[in-house]
Amino acid sequence: MSDTAYTTEALVIHAKEDLRLDRIAITAPGTGEVTVRVAWGGICGSDMHYVKHGGVGASVLREPMILGHEISGFVERTGPGVSGLVQGAPVAIHPARPCGDCPECRRGLRHLCGDTRFLGSAAMLPHTDGGFRRLMTVAASQVYPLPPGLDVRSACLAEPLSVALHAIARAGEVRGRTILVQGAGPIGALIVAGLKIAGAETIVATDLQDFPLSIARRMGATSVINTAATPYRADHDIVFEASGAASALPTAIACTAKGGILVQVGMFPPGDVGIPLGQIIARELDYRGSFRFDAEFGTALTLLATNPWIAEGLVTHRFGLSAFDEAFTTSIDRRHASKVLFDMAG
Repeated sequence: MSDTAYTTEALVIHAKEDLRLDRIAITAPGTGEVTVRVAWGGICGSDMHYVKHGGVGASVLREPMILGHEISGFVERTGPGVSGLVQGAPVAIHPARPCGDCPECRRGLRHLCGDTRFLGSAAMLPHTDGGFRRLMTVAASQVYPLPPGLDVRSACLAEPLSVALHAIARAGEVRGRTILVQGAGPIGALIVAGLKIAGAETIVATDLQDFPLSIARRMGATSVINTAATPYRADHDIVFEASGAASALPTAIACTAKGGILVQVGMFPPGDVGIPLGQIIARELDYRGSFRFDAEFGTALTLLATNPWIAEGLVTHRFGLSAFDEAFTTSIDRRHASKVLFDMAG
């Protein structure tokens, strides 16, 4: 590979429902950078929102952007000043690059940095291109060598598992507790897996569809309930609201025991959300937000290496990058799919 500009294929969102496989120009890695040959990428709910709605919450698409932030691959080339990474080494990519100097970064809350550049995000302008491409260059600090026993395909799940692990950390001690996970999409299912590993006593998963509940059962839920058919109400020490449906919040509050903890993981759509604050006050509930992750990324890689059943149970479909239309159509269908991956070699 020469030091001059070269091109690579990339999956670019141009506007709502306008997704194209383009060729883009990239340059060789500079000082402190690494070029990675991407091998696998997972489709996230935010990727689907960009395709379906042209944005995610306040992050509205204003220019073409490469999607994807659940990425793994192999080191292609390193720039000057990079050590510990050799060509061909399997790696996962941490999608966040915080500024390192804001009040949040200085307080150790790097995941709350307002100047974070997050792969595949339209939060800032210019947008931050993501990883659904054959080759990409990132800061070496974002590149994590895989632990022994972890294959590169499973490694792309480190990002969503990190989200789940951060949410669990926000809840505090979960060992021996009775817990409800409301919403059994990929993040909800990974919360279930993390709770199982952490020693939760009872893990109830609820959803409106049977298929995601079958995945939650695979991930370690002690019981699953389709609330479209059977309304659910029971007290739990801790509740994780992972559906992101505003209409589900009153049920999550009602299912949190007095003095209990409710962790909000799912992102609500834009607009006002009706919250029964009186119930939060009268029941003395601890309502905690959970946003992204930071150091959990390394822990997630270790857990994926030592618990291969997580990837085996969560991944339902794989597509080549050129089959992006079919991949997104499949991913959106919660009746038949959980985590859908791109095989970048395809």
